[in-house]
Amino acid sequence: MSKAGALDLVFGVGGKMEKEEVLTAVDKYEKYHIWHGGKEQERKSNYADMVNKYYDLVTSFYEYGWGESFHFAPRRKGETLQESIKRHEHFLALQLGLKPGQKVLDVGCGIGGPLREITRFSYTSITGLNNNEYQISRGKVLNRIAGVERTCDFVKADFMNIPFPENSFDAVYEIEATCHAPDAVACYKEIYRVLKPGQCFAAYEWCMTDAFDPNNKEHQKIKAEIELGNGLPDIRLTRECRDAVKKAGFEVVWEKDLAVDSPVPWYSPLDGSHFSLSNFRSTAVGRFFTRNMVMALEKLGIAPKGSQKVQAFLDKAAEGLLAGGKKEIFTPMYFFLAQKPLSK
Repeated sequence: MSKAGALDLVFGVGGKMEKEEVLTAVDKYEKYHIWHGGKEQERKSNYADMVNKYYDLVTSFYEYGWGESFHFAPRRKGETLQESIKRHEHFLALQLGLKPGQKVLDVGCGIGGPLREITRFSYTSITGLNNNEYQISRGKVLNRIAGVERTCDFVKADFMNIPFPENSFDAVYEIEATCHAPDAVACYKEIYRVLKPGQCFAAYEWCMTDAFDPNNKEHQKIKAEIELGNGLPDIRLTRECRDAVKKAGFEVVWEKDLAVDSPVPWYSPLDGSHFSLSNFRSTAVGRFFTRNMVMALEKLGIAPKGSQKVQAFLDKAAEGLLAGGKKEIFTPMYFFLAQKPLSK
């Protein structure tokens, strides 16, 4: 696995946009969110622009702090963060029953960390669907480094309009990606369309749990922090995700919030009381060092103006995720396995 360094972080801020465009993009992104007067309907109507700006701005931060796989995982005692992330990806492959030679679709693939891991684990061919040009270009570089460019590729497209014919794939999965969709039913219907009959779709969704109280001001604040810091138009309840999968035509094989039984809390890498050398950059102390490094590099003119603001809303996201996890009102790993019936 490649490890992004400090220069990769600062030169990657803004993705493919020009350095002088970063601050304007940050301001436009922030205005979509409640913290800056934005409305949910506006975020949903302009989700593609909002999510693209978000990933242009944050991808280098993610890779620097988290590695190539931008997701959480349930964790066992004695297990490192990276080990838990790999196991989480292997679990998905096993639930799908992947077999060598199958064609698989990764919906919202990021820079391709999971697809590279899963293709090596299952000997499948995986297409990563992503609407962000910078992430795709970065993913292609990492595919070449990993030597999987013959079995893994990328397609630039919106998951609300997947550019493949019906019944194209033997399996489909998504990892913490379709939470960006403005309409879960419509998104899942597109996945249903391109999946072969009798085959399965597996997902890890970001959701508010049944413990979330929409009338509780503290709960509202936590939800808004997560939305701002993670490019989300809204966060659905777990039961809303389950209902959306069924409305799209799938039969739910099984579903569970995998955060519930995790021996080590999924949010422990974000917790200030938790320290780890193996994932130092993602810890509270590591984020403190990153924040000060970015501030210094922006003042020197090395990092583009606006980099500190990106770091600030990512810190806000970490605060919201940590609080949401501790209060058990949010989960990043509501899992479901759903099957497309052989006939309707």
